[in-house]
Amino acid sequence: MTETADPLVLFMPSGKRGRFPVGTTVLEAARSLGVYVESVCGGRATCGRCQIQVQEGHFAKHKISSSLDHISPVGARERRYAEVRTIPEGRRLSCSVQILGDLVVDVPQDTVVNAQVIRKAATDRLFDRNPAIQLCYVEVDEPDMHKPLGDLDRLNVMLEKDWGWKDILISQHLLPDVQKILRKGNWGVTAAIHRDLEGARPNLIALWPGLHNEAYGIACDIGSTTIAMHLVSLPSGRVIASSGTSNPQIRFGEDLMSRVSYVMMNPDGRDAMTKAVRQAVNELTVQVCHESGVDPNDILDAVFVANPIMHHLFLGIDPTELGQAPFALAVSGAVHTWSREIDLAINHGARVYLLPCIAGHVGADAAGATLSEGPHRQDKMMLLVDVGTNAEIVLGNRDRVVAASSPTGPAFEGAEISCGQRAAPGAIERVRIDPQTLEPKFRVIGVDHWSDEEGFAEEAEKTGITGICGSAIIEVVAEMFLSGIISEDGVVDGDMAARSPRILASGRTFSYLLHDGEQRITVTQNDVRAIQLAKAALYAGIKLLMEKQGVDTVDTIRFAGAFGSFIDPKYAMVLGLIPDCDLSEVKAVGNAAGTGALMALLNRDYRREIEETVRRIEKIETALEPKFQEHFVYAMALPNKVDSFPQLATVVTLPARKVPADGGEPGGRRRRRGRD
Repeated sequence: MTETADPLVLFMPSGKRGRFPVGTTVLEAARSLGVYVESVCGGRATCGRCQIQVQEGHFAKHKISSSLDHISPVGARERRYAEVRTIPEGRRLSCSVQILGDLVVDVPQDTVVNAQVIRKAATDRLFDRNPAIQLCYVEVDEPDMHKPLGDLDRLNVMLEKDWGWKDILISQHLLPDVQKILRKGNWGVTAAIHRDLEGARPNLIALWPGLHNEAYGIACDIGSTTIAMHLVSLPSGRVIASSGTSNPQIRFGEDLMSRVSYVMMNPDGRDAMTKAVRQAVNELTVQVCHESGVDPNDILDAVFVANPIMHHLFLGIDPTELGQAPFALAVSGAVHTWSREIDLAINHGARVYLLPCIAGHVGADAAGATLSEGPHRQDKMMLLVDVGTNAEIVLGNRDRVVAASSPTGPAFEGAEISCGQRAAPGAIERVRIDPQTLEPKFRVIGVDHWSDEEGFAEEAEKTGITGICGSAIIEVVAEMFLSGIISEDGVVDGDMAARSPRILASGRTFSYLLHDGEQRITVTQNDVRAIQLAKAALYAGIKLLMEKQGVDTVDTIRFAGAFGSFIDPKYAMVLGLIPDCDLSEVKAVGNAAGTGALMALLNRDYRREIEETVRRIEKIETALEPKFQEHFVYAMALPNKVDSFPQLATVVTLPARKVPADGGEPGGRRRRRGRD
């Protein structure tokens, strides 16, 4: 008698299928098949993003009989979730649903909000070139019975004679092919020599018959959400192609800490995430090569930046130590390795360079952004901020640079917002509220018009209006403050319901109705609180760095990262995300981390510059700073309880601060009573 096979599970619309032991959760099954089911909370049944729907019936085409009886009943975790949040009828949370029999599982497309717009383009800046790769054409003497010198040795003689290269280290993978290549080129060959560090042995990493006049490199930014890559001609410095893709590790956890938790709870978790990110990098490499007609074998150098956890997972290092104090990095300095050691689908002898990490939660991406924007080259006091799940902050000038990270959480990316989502077609990305009528207008990704303009409705039918992304979350909360819908303490004013039907009662609190359509989009009191917590954490981190520098103001502010590119500086300041500054000095600099990787690819002198700079940067651990909590509490107010914003006040009419009834100062501090 044969044992019954494990249940068969088919995921739609992807069509991926597999067999899994009884008791496996649907989320675990999806992850193992590479089916994207979003899970912000790491499978704890608190985010509600992992919704699925089981189809019932016999599916002859797939030879599956699927039934609701083939899944576990609703348990305590799902009931608890349903008490605080709504879930559409017929849907279940895949993290809590166990497989008991054959299933056809539908992943609703309205939950797949991660099909975001990848907004990481190449820079148009020009850089001095001094790449680590040099192409050298030589004509080698033919073999001579009277001079019994080996083919490779005669090649070395000509490389020294014509190009000055001495004591060359030969990559092992070339040894079996040297003679064949020399004869195919009729004794004329092109050698690719790699030398990064001055004084190091030059390395012969590639060899072609005849004249080969092109070599390429890739500069890649591995973000927790997206991966961006530039394909570059090393001789000319020209960016040939740029592209981006979602980081497939998202299926293991939306934020960085949930991925660390996944590694801790699953013995094969690190291997699975390392394999996933390397595969994504290889697929992106194939894509940029296909777009430009480049042979991946001609890619000879690669530079990567990443936050510390992505950095470790890409290198195959267990990131568990980064999930707990003292947040120890396995390696903080620059990493030099070979493409074959990390399974990259480029030339077998290609070299790989990873920029140094600054601290346990301030990674090589922050180092790349620092290299790109150069606070260490400035006379002015520059604040560099990369807003993400974990914000990275660098503040300084040529005299001194300090850095820190601040745990903002995923609210700015929509993960803790009731109608939040990533930047994808259909997401609201810009918001304005009329201060008199409290009526909103908004822009939607994929639609050219504002919501109050003719033609908007027709265009929006194609994309739908599905949620609100990070840039709009900042704007709508700031606009609600400016229009009086919320107080400086972030409380939605229920009295406003008398002025506008858009102020809705939600139990003991109130919400603002942004859009009433097929998808009802509201901004709840909890949404406002989530944004306050996120922005307060960032601002408190900035204030600590300003105190370390002994300054009350900053001269210039740079927003880095894909998200930062779409933040309106005015609204960021109204919200109190950043300190007061001349708005003309506040600029978005796009994917500065990727630009730093590009600089390090094109000029090895930049590698030495950032290595030296990182050694000099002072790292501040916010969790150990006693004043962090005080700054955090003050920063919960809009824009801030104690800090004034005089330069912002010249361009925006800020609501008057309330004077406390206890006689305290308008900033919220109690007036001290002196002793008589």
